[in-house]
Amino acid sequence: MRSLCLIAVKPGKVDVVVKILKKKRKVVKEIMVVTGRADICVFLQGSIDEINNMVIDFKKIKEIVTTETLIEVEVNLGW
Repeated sequence: MRSLCLIAVKPGKVDVVVKILKKKRKVVKEIMVVTGRADICVFLQGSIDEINNMVIDFKKIKEIVTTETLIEVEVNLGW
């Protein structure tokens, strides 16, 4: 299963959070600093439980303000 986690952090704390996220290599596959409502976008890959536990771990990082997780779904549109 794959998902994207959009993360907003406290001002000036992007580098600190990216450094912490780089240590979580089991589920975290890619980290991108982005513009928009989120500051960081993290590509996650694993079981639904692994992804859920990783996002819960993200919430424990004091520099993170909010997260939004987008989980990939399969849709058969009949094309």
